[in-house]
Order: sequence, then C-alpha cells, then structure tokens
Amino acid sequence: MSPEDFPKELSGVYRALCTYFGVHKNDLSIADLAALFFSTRPKDREYYEAVFENLDKIEVQETAVAELISSVQQGKILRDLSLRAYDVAEGRGNLTSVLDMLGALQTTSVNVDEDFEEDFVTDDLQAIADRTVNAPGLRWRLNTLNLMLGSLRKGNFGFIFARPETGKTTFLASEVTFMAQNLPPDAGPILWFNNEQVGEEVMSTIYRAALGVDSLTLFRDIQGNQKRYKELIGGRIKVKDEASISKQYVEKMAARYKPSLIIFDQIDKITGFQNDREDLRLGAIYIWARELAKKYCPVIGVCQADGTGENVRWLTMQHVANAKTSKQAEADWILGIGKIHDIGHDNIRFLHLSKNKLQGDPDTLPDMRHGRKQVLIDPNIARYGDM
Repeated sequence: MSPEDFPKELSGVYRALCTYFGVHKNDLSIADLAALFFSTRPKDREYYEAVFENLDKIEVQETAVAELISSVQQGKILRDLSLRAYDVAEGRGNLTSVLDMLGALQTTSVNVDEDFEEDFVTDDLQAIADRTVNAPGLRWRLNTLNLMLGSLRKGNFGFIFARPETGKTTFLASEVTFMAQNLPPDAGPILWFNNEQVGEEVMSTIYRAALGVDSLTLFRDIQGNQKRYKELIGGRIKVKDEASISKQYVEKMAARYKPSLIIFDQIDKITGFQNDREDLRLGAIYIWARELAKKYCPVIGVCQADGTGENVRWLTMQHVANAKTSKQAEADWILGIGKIHDIGHDNIRFLHLSKNKLQGDPDTLPDMRHGRKQVLIDPNIARYGDM
C-alpha cells in the first residue's frame, strides 16, 4: 500500500511511519511519531498535536484496526477497478484484468483473531431461570393470562386476533394501562402504534381503562381526571396515530425511546414490505416484529379473524385472516378472542391461547398453557375482568 491509498488525514501518518521504519527497527512512541509527523507537515502542527495528545486515551481494538486497513484496501481496489472497467468498456483493456481485481476485492475481508471470544448464550441454569422465569416481566391485569401465559419479556412477540367489534382495542387498553402502572421508574415508555381507530378515541379508551370510569364520568371532571391519569400513568403510554405507519418510522421511534413494550394496532397495515403474495408480505412483517422484540422489548400485534371466526367461541390459528402459516409461525404466543351472538352473552368473551412458547412465571399453570377461559368485558370502563 502507498500513502495515496489512505484518506488525506491518514496519508501523512502512514508516510511518516514508512519513513521511520525504513531506517529503525525499534518501537515508535507517540511522542516520536508526533515529532516525526510534524516535521513533514509543520503547517498542521497545532491540529495534529491535539490529535496525538488524545491517542493515549483511546483503547483501540485489533479488529477495529483490521477493519480500517481492510476498508482502505477495498477503497483502493474499487477506485482501480472503476478505471480498469472504463478502459475495458472503451476497448482499451482486457476483461480478465477486471475479473482478477474482483477476486482481489473478495480477499480483503477482515480475519478474526483466534483469541476472539464469541458471546454465546449462557449455560448457567440459575442465570437462565432468573432471566426467563424468576424475574417478573410485564404482568397482565387479567390473572387468567398470568396463569395461562405469564409475563411478557424482551424477545417475546405475540398477537391477538378477533372479529371486528369484539373488543380488541378495549383489551389492549385494559392490559396496557395495568402494565404501565407497574413499570420500573427508569423503564422506557410503552409505544402504541395506531393505524386503525381515530387516535382521540383510542386515547379516551386508555383514559377510561386507566381510571376505571365511563365516558360520562371521565368528561364530567376533565382537570381532576387528567391529574389522576398523569399520577397513574406518568406519560408512560405514548400513542402514535397515523393512517400509514412504516417500518422505518417504527425503527426510528424504537431507537429513540427504548420502549418497554410495543403495540401494533393493526400490525398487518405496517408499510414498507413488498411481495407478490399477500401471505408472504404479511409473514415478512411478523418476522420483522420478532426482530424488534429481540432488539428492544416485547411486541404485541393485533390482527383480524376471518369470516369463519364469526359467532365462534374458541378461535384457533386457522381463523387468522390472510394467513396460511407465515404469520402464525413467527409468533411466540397467539391469543384468540371469541364472541357469540347468543342472548345473555354480550359481555362474555372467550379467550383461547392457541399457541404458547413462553416459559411463564412461577405461578403459571402448565395445564393451562393452551387454555380456554371465559372472561368478562365492560366496554363502558374499557376493562376486561376474570370470571
């Protein structure tokens, strides 16, 4: 390599090193390097003096140095390759030389040091138990779900599904307001991405669920109820309302807020995924949601049940709309909310946990892992309750 292969800021340093080690074999101190370099670039003395003064404070890893060298090498080859390819296109060169340079480009990857330690999953059983079972995650307001499913923890992705007008948003509001009240003080907020219902209606539902009051009571004392809400929730639920929400926007928000929980209502409408087959496009969304869960926090999606789920108590995975297996395969847990039209059943919902791969909590019951339970819904105060 030559000094011209390096960026302008590094070429002088490389030239000075080559000059020094062309004569000397001993190690070169920072002070010696600075003096040598200043002699070649006196007009930049003040700038580079500050640079070298800080070098001793920086801990440089060998892999970072190797990556820098590899990057410089690749830059040189790419520049030469572009010129060589242009010559060939103009009839002044040989195609074989271009192919040889492509081969050289592939050999510039960084070699990993044999002593490099990979970060494997722990095989300490106590640590596994502490992280997956003993340490509580996000618990549910419905004790039914604590017994069936247990806490939600980082890495967990699941979804609920039901027919329209069943109470999916009410279910979310009921559970999320309970979770928000029990977050640690230093935890990130709950991010709720809404692309379905009117945003103000969703926020009103969240208010009612948090306070346990109906709409008439809520708006009768606006200042008092707002104060109570802030005391309970403290800004830990943030609702983003857009008709079209993209994956790029979600990723940006997650990186900014470091959330404790992400909600998608409705997850199937997230944009930024393309495929000729609708089930594969939806599958890509669910794969992405799982990746979000592993990187940031638990993720809950909401989607629809198809027409075969109308007036059905216990919804199964085959009732999930617009999916064969692509959506179901990516989820750790799937909860169907059934509703029937029989007289006297208006406020009864039927929960069926058709998929459950979670470890649960110490109080989770093994025989209820795929349980079916009836629960109550009170739409006036936006809450679900155990029966």
